[in-house]
Amino acid sequence: MRLGGLQDLLSEFYALDLEYEVDDFVTTDEKLARALDGGGRELDEKLLIAENDGEAEVSLYLEERLLERLERSDPLTRLDSDNLEDFLTAFEGVSHFTYYAWNAQLEKPVTLLELELQAEVDKYVATTLLLLRQGQRHPPGLHHWLFELPRLDDRLDGEELDRYRRANRYAGKYCRKLAPAIARDASDEALKSELRRFYRFSQGSKIEHIECG
Repeated sequence: MRLGGLQDLLSEFYALDLEYEVDDFVTTDEKLARALDGGGRELDEKLLIAENDGEAEVSLYLEERLLERLERSDPLTRLDSDNLEDFLTAFEGVSHFTYYAWNAQLEKPVTLLELELQAEVDKYVATTLLLLRQGQRHPPGLHHWLFELPRLDDRLDGEELDRYRRANRYAGKYCRKLAPAIARDASDEALKSELRRFYRFSQGSKIEHIECG
């Protein structure tokens, strides 16, 4: 499956002019990903970044069998219960890459919390957008399923665990406010304007907007 199709969703929805194509940065080499990550948790998806003297080397690792399953059941054609989990895994990686690359293009630093928070919002918006475009209805339990049911990896601890919990909580709170408008029409111009503005906020501004909005 061409991951650029997932990146196109983000670029279209958030009005992004991105110089980099995610497919040019994807690797399925598990050994390489493990070496680049330096002992991090083994996952089906991971954005690998090495920054040095203002330059960055970036790779998006996705497990090969995951991509093979998505090739057989393309969520861009039909998103359903059979490919939803794989779609969300791959889309999270594409979201991380897109957000990092777009900010790097503007020479704006990003935090790990920003990457996770934006990815959680992106998954909710993109899932709804795809379902509506495919003539399906918005699942009423999607917010609950994405933000309240997920069980965090048992290997997480300390700062990393706190980061994932905060990202989930902030994104869940933000998407709950937007849920009626997203379910009704994810292409509504006022909604897109809100989400595009949020995308461009810094971490501090994102959190302030969520808590005060």
